[in-house]
Amino acid sequence: MPTVVDANVTILTSPQVYLLGKQLLQQAELDRFLSDHGVSWGSDSEVAAEVVTETAGRVCYMSFQRPRPGGNAAYLHHIKEVGHGSVLEHAVWNFVITGISRSLSHELVRHRAGWAYSQLSQRYVDESVAEYVEPDIIAGDPELHALWLDAVTHAHAAYIALAEKLNAKLADPAAATAAMLPPDADRTTRRKTARQAARSVLPNATETKISVTANARALRHFLEQRGSRHAEPEIRKLATVMLDILATESPNLFGDYIKTPLPDGTFELTTPFPKV
Repeated sequence: MPTVVDANVTILTSPQVYLLGKQLLQQAELDRFLSDHGVSWGSDSEVAAEVVTETAGRVCYMSFQRPRPGGNAAYLHHIKEVGHGSVLEHAVWNFVITGISRSLSHELVRHRAGWAYSQLSQRYVDESVAEYVEPDIIAGDPELHALWLDAVTHAHAAYIALAEKLNAKLADPAAATAAMLPPDADRTTRRKTARQAARSVLPNATETKISVTANARALRHFLEQRGSRHAEPEIRKLATVMLDILATESPNLFGDYIKTPLPDGTFELTTPFPKV
């Protein structure tokens, strides 16, 4: 649960993930494709991502008339077993992730292939009322927590002071010109300029929000890399939350993961089908 320090500072320890979008199957077009090629086939899955993935795999070999026993679950199990991961790239989900630190987002955006990102801008969004993500290893120790909180609150106060003073100074035409702004720069432009400079004192613990779109293959790679016991704990928490959503939404694509409790209260994520 969030901890409110004062009117301007809140401490977070857990991420929130919102599933905004997922695929819909155009069944009529799938039927038209099958009819045009003289075949009859139907998947037993009602999950669009699973049907699209199976369809993509079957197109590679035009194997619609020779389905394996066991339906979609067996088919996708075989896909993962043989490492035919390219067909998983056709399944896509859209998320909004909040309650994560800038430290985490710096790691998250290193996942490039199969991902798209749109992140909160500190140039345009006022951070004078902000949230900060505290690592569990610090939060659990009163002495370390006090040091961390002191650093965060001082940085936050410095941000507010810098943003206010810079904004006021930029109202002077000479200062605006020196900052490469029009002498008569409007209030919005002055505030943006002040914030983009003041944000330099904000710590990596500052909370951020990010919209993410990723395909199943990219997500599996993320789960394996960031769900490892060797990953940073905060991003391991995020990987676990995302797995819980994905395994519910698409068990045939993500139900093979095993969650093993770790001593720090997080989970390690493993699969018998790595690097698909």
